[in-house]
Amino acid sequence: MSPRAPWACDPHASRGRLYEEQTGTTRGPRDAFQRDRDRIVHSISFRRLRHKTQVFMAPDGDHFRVRLTHSLEVAQIGRTIARALGLNEDLTEALCLAHDIGHPPFGHAGERALKNALEGRGGFDHNGHTLRALMCLENPYPLWDGLNLSWETLEGLAKHNGPVRHPGWALAAADAAFPLDLGSYSSLEAQVAALADDIAYDNHDIDDGLRAGLLTLDQLLEQPMVAEAWRGVEARFPGVDRKRLLRELVRAQIGMMVNDLLETTRGKIAASGVESEADVRAAGECLVCFSPGMRDGERALKRFMYANLYHHPHQLAAADHAERIIAGLFAAYAADPGLMPDGWDAQLPAEEPWRSRHIADFIAGMTDRYAVARYCEAVGPIDLPEGF
Repeated sequence: MSPRAPWACDPHASRGRLYEEQTGTTRGPRDAFQRDRDRIVHSISFRRLRHKTQVFMAPDGDHFRVRLTHSLEVAQIGRTIARALGLNEDLTEALCLAHDIGHPPFGHAGERALKNALEGRGGFDHNGHTLRALMCLENPYPLWDGLNLSWETLEGLAKHNGPVRHPGWALAAADAAFPLDLGSYSSLEAQVAALADDIAYDNHDIDDGLRAGLLTLDQLLEQPMVAEAWRGVEARFPGVDRKRLLRELVRAQIGMMVNDLLETTRGKIAASGVESEADVRAAGECLVCFSPGMRDGERALKRFMYANLYHHPHQLAAADHAERIIAGLFAAYAADPGLMPDGWDAQLPAEEPWRSRHIADFIAGMTDRYAVARYCEAVGPIDLPEGF
């Protein structure tokens, strides 16, 4: 293992947890960030990611990625980068594994539906709901709500994409309970987790899009970054059938992006003069980044993916059905809370906006298949497109 850099997060210097825990017993020789990672892995919210949409909604086959497999892939990339930079691998892994826990069923389509349902009541965003799930809704411990994660893990989840100037209600409530310095930049571990997420979905969504037949290699080769990687792959494996090289292309692109990030970030850290974890948060900018050329190529690839995969007519039709399911569930539960399980019905607040937010909490925790089943039960049959 690489020596720990002085600007890495130190679990022994953690700002602690919201609730003081007993120290008279131990459950193995783990530090604060290792415990956070393990609490996330053992949580119900993490297990549910197995049946939550990544790109393709409630896929019939097992060849497409879901939120769980995506999160594992992000963690693999994040750990590799953290190790190379001398950062805390356990904190990085915890952030990567937990970053999508707040997603409702059907991904961004489900998020839009819940945002619309909570219009005028604070709205809904998956990042804020990640904090809410981990701090309030998970209840595995006898003396407090939530997983009682360390400050550094919660801070990294709250602002892995940078300072949060205007937090939504869920994130604002988390910050009020355990102030997370939302106006400053996050740790390098959180910055790594954010770009590991980009690297993973930029490339693995290509793999799934090709497998589904919604993207073609010829389309992809119009992107300069992809074309460069493809030339390298063909040079290394001359005469090999193109189909056998597609996954090698994905691996090659991930390697290009990781290597560029490492080189650029090392230079950025050196130029910044940071000497500690506190210096990182006071630096006034993200220090983990791509080179300008890679940044532009990655943004161009994202635009291509939105135009050709995420907004493909097949995907848009599926999204319409998904939004209808979530909107229908919310309307049904708002009209008759007794349709929710006893525990959720009994805890329903009487006053708005908490009444509607409670209903949204229940729906957001659903998996894709559970949402479809509950819609059929509470609203009625729905004719879903093939392969939904």
